[in-house]
Amino acid sequence: MGAGSRRLRRRGQGELESQVLAVLRSANGPATAGWVQEHLEGDLAYTTVITILSRLYAKSAVTRSREGRSYTWTPVSDEAGLAALRMRRVLDGERDRDAVLARFISALSPGDEDRLRALLARADAPDDPGAPYNPRDTEGM
Repeated sequence: MGAGSRRLRRRGQGELESQVLAVLRSANGPATAGWVQEHLEGDLAYTTVITILSRLYAKSAVTRSREGRSYTWTPVSDEAGLAALRMRRVLDGERDRDAVLARFISALSPGDEDRLRALLARADAPDDPGAPYNPRDTEGM
């Protein structure tokens, strides 16, 4: 195969962010960008890894601490939290939030609509220490 005939599949930004978060979660503590690069599948340039980590930092999905001349990175959010942040950014960019939310709800499958109703009901209930998840709790995002 010639160099021109072998093309690597291009990953989307969200996919790269998810992969970087997964690698960070596998670390035993804060990790450098070089460590992340070594543990990612594929040949991503160091500068690409830094760009993805910086975008995740801007989205509050990771934290960073200065270590000498570089940073170490720690995940704050899991994949579900990252997806929720993306959804929130889309919603924040729309003028008519009511219309967007109404269309979103009407497009849900019946099962997802039931899940959403249950999550909202649980969020509106008084604090229940037995409740496993509160969608309005942003601590994990």
